[in-house]
Amino acid sequence: MAIRKIRLEGDPVLAKKCRPVEKMTDKIHELIEDMLDTMYELNGVGLAAPQVGILKRIVVIDVGDGPIVLINPQILETDGEQTGDEGCLSVPGMAGEVTRPNYVKVTALNEDMQAFEAEGTELLARAFCHEIDHLDGVMYTSLVKGGLHPIEYEDE
Repeated sequence: MAIRKIRLEGDPVLAKKCRPVEKMTDKIHELIEDMLDTMYELNGVGLAAPQVGILKRIVVIDVGDGPIVLINPQILETDGEQTGDEGCLSVPGMAGEVTRPNYVKVTALNEDMQAFEAEGTELLARAFCHEIDHLDGVMYTSLVKGGLHPIEYEDE
């Protein structure tokens, strides 16, 4: 497929609310494949459609257990709390401390437009919240406590 250009913080598309996906089309399927390719190419754990300039309610996530595609996701339930560094492909090289739920249950449609539920803790819960926020025009930077700082990469 194709690697798509990531929209960076300040791009007006990132502040807009996304529209629901009404039906699966070849174009939507191609978008999902491109989003996965883009996320993997840039070593991300999640990517939302507005980050590639498309105002559709589509999210892809992979925290190391294989890809999760969420179409029209909604958070059903949250529990607990976790605070930690969070980054974003739309804010390259930077991170900031954000408090999120430690457990999140979502409902969404899969690529066959069939409803399903998914749940996660820790990083997956954080990714669900972060990416779904993108669909409502919310950047994690608005939730950061104490400001952004450069990401420190471990020596390989």
